[in-house]
Amino acid sequence: MSLIAPSILNSDFLHLGSSIHMINESDADWIHLDVMDGSFVPNISFGLPIVEAAKEITEKPLDVHLMIVNPEKYIEGFRKAGADLINVHYEACKDKDLIAILKEIRKSGARPAIALNPDTPVQEIFEFCAYVDMVLIMSVFPGFGGQKFIEATYDRVKELKKFLNENQLETLIQVDGGVSHHNIAKLKSCGVDVMVVGSVIFNGENSIDTISELKSLVN
Repeated sequence: MSLIAPSILNSDFLHLGSSIHMINESDADWIHLDVMDGSFVPNISFGLPIVEAAKEITEKPLDVHLMIVNPEKYIEGFRKAGADLINVHYEACKDKDLIAILKEIRKSGARPAIALNPDTPVQEIFEFCAYVDMVLIMSVFPGFGGQKFIEATYDRVKELKKFLNENQLETLIQVDGGVSHHNIAKLKSCGVDVMVVGSVIFNGENSIDTISELKSLVN
């Protein structure tokens, strides 16, 4: 079964509570929150207060994607705010003790995950797969919503899935960026477990029906 994780980065921030209530009533499995700092990526999105507010009105797991420099400084803060998964970027941590950072996330009570940019070879994170519950393969360059899906993602997912199977690891594979009705079934067939979907859900007329449609395409 593949999970659907709507990304609230694409929602109407003026009515964020309504968007989260919609997700609560839908077939979605998680809520994906993109935290951007204006340094690791060009944009600034939101931080701890939004995660905390989301936690107050949902029982869905909060999948917090830290697109920030020095994410190790904020593990405790995001966990206390309500993060169920904390996802750090390999590129932000590759010159640090990444294994120690991942262990600290698990120690905090959150599930550790690691994200990978489209231009970073998948093999670079193989050594860390045993320390995480999930690997996020970015299918667009992080920092902006609404980008076109990068076709090379399929082969990157297959390569990662092959490694996980060969090493008997149950690590989940997540894809974020440009996921839609047109490619979600193919992503599932390549080995993706968690689909982050943004624009397709929040730019349509009936978000709940859209989530149900996406869910049916992968289950």
